[in-house]
Amino acid sequence: MPATLIPPLATAAVCTAVEVEDGCPLCGAKSQIAFHKHAIAIRDCRACGHRFARPEDATGHVDRVYSDAYFFGGGAGYSDYVSESALLRKHGLRYALRLAKYVEPGTALDVGAAAGFVLQGLIDGGWTGQGLEPNDAIASVGRQLGLSIHTGTLEEFQTRERFDLVSMIQVMGHFLTPRVAAERVSSLVKPGGHCLIETWNVRSLTARLFGATWHEYSPPSVLQWFSPQTVATLFADFGFKPVAQGIPSKAINAGHAKSLLRHKASDSFVAKAVNAVAAVIPDRLTLPYPSEDLFWMLLRKQ
Repeated sequence: MPATLIPPLATAAVCTAVEVEDGCPLCGAKSQIAFHKHAIAIRDCRACGHRFARPEDATGHVDRVYSDAYFFGGGAGYSDYVSESALLRKHGLRYALRLAKYVEPGTALDVGAAAGFVLQGLIDGGWTGQGLEPNDAIASVGRQLGLSIHTGTLEEFQTRERFDLVSMIQVMGHFLTPRVAAERVSSLVKPGGHCLIETWNVRSLTARLFGATWHEYSPPSVLQWFSPQTVATLFADFGFKPVAQGIPSKAINAGHAKSLLRHKASDSFVAKAVNAVAAVIPDRLTLPYPSEDLFWMLLRKQ
């Protein structure tokens, strides 16, 4: 398939670019190794510029990486996902209000819904919603709150219903096969319906400045690093056209932030400094996140 050539991304790591046969998950072209993170090769497509990684063992990847520990064990995941319920619900409502500029509320499917807090925010804004989440334990938290959340992956989800909106907030980076995911979204959205995506921007100033040390390089949890251009190109193959995009407002609770910092602080001196600062910051304190390295995009199915 045709691909738009994008200049290779710069990284802070010094390495020799090694061309490999491993095909790009977006366009299938050859890729080159940019650097390694957690012993996993981070690759750049030589044709479309997409940055990606593949786990050494894809068997059982979803169950292994997004186990209960992802939502409650800290590290690269969450120290306590449920503690962020109010923040995530507000985040969903902000998107509902933003969507109102472009589309009337209708039926929504929130992919990667977890406990459904973002989904609840969309419902607060007038949408009728369902969620889809591979981890049954966290999905059951939402069901106990009265939300309709199916257990399963997008690739395996079967339904005759077609939705006015499929939302994927912080989900695209986790897919092993993003083309399969985009094709599945297309099959779930009504003609004239929309897809809402929020994900990290690999071509942001923040990502470029930090290079290989950018916090979002965290395989095997995150495997795909998009830009607005690569998202638009991918979804164009399945009948979608961008309607709007921007940088989202985002907040994080201090407990989550401290857990992530401890996980990233490999140096003992840095770890001690992080722990010293963390000790005086309440876990429930809400912190603004400078979200220049994020973007949202609303796409319409033709």
